[in-house]
Amino acid sequence: MTRLPSLAAGLLALAPLLPIAATGQGAPPPTNAPSPAETNPLPTTTVPDTSRSGPDPAAPAPQQVPIPRPAQSGAAPSLTPPPSTLPTLVPNPGEANDVDEVTLPAKPVAILAGETKWEEARANLRASYKTIGETLAKLGLKPAGRPIALFTKTEDDGFQYEAMIPIEAAPAQAGETNGVKFGSSPSGKALRFKHSGTYEEIDGTYETLIAYLDAKEIAVQDRFLEEYVTDLGEGTDDKLDINIYALPK
Repeated sequence: MTRLPSLAAGLLALAPLLPIAATGQGAPPPTNAPSPAETNPLPTTTVPDTSRSGPDPAAPAPQQVPIPRPAQSGAAPSLTPPPSTLPTLVPNPGEANDVDEVTLPAKPVAILAGETKWEEARANLRASYKTIGETLAKLGLKPAGRPIALFTKTEDDGFQYEAMIPIEAAPAQAGETNGVKFGSSPSGKALRFKHSGTYEEIDGTYETLIAYLDAKEIAVQDRFLEEYVTDLGEGTDDKLDINIYALPK
């Protein structure tokens, strides 16, 4: 992953205005394959009348019921994670490769700080959210929003971050458990850039972000948020929706 060093380099170039900153389907069965009615006939309650050569004209026509055809076992799995019912920070969705001016609400969140190398970013972020989720379960708390990552410092070989999961309210005794503490998510005016694609393709969205900030001469804080509308899966081909928030000064 190189997007964060690219972002930092782009923001440095703006000084002094900017601070450093498909679901697979199985093929239908062959036309000469026997139907379920032929291979598993329904039982009859009367002996059929063989004296007639044709159907009884007075008998009602049988109801035609469509037969579900499950996908074949060799069908390709979906590469798009299922949608989540948890809300995002801003209710109305954004458009891919577009910029929205939004206002972020302050949300109570469970926080786990960490650092990672670029090539290990996805795995370490997933591990952080897993730890937060397990801690919330032990405390009897439930997630109330999509996972967030606040990137606090970026370097050539990696970055520091605070992984967050929104909750309804912080516990009364808000101590630290398994490294997880409680606080509030960043709030206020923000610029939202929506990324739709694989995690590895997010560099292009950051290039759009840098170009937009450059053209508009917008000074931003040297930190930003990523909100994972779809879960960070293990597959590199997973199609993801990620909201990127730049926080103006």
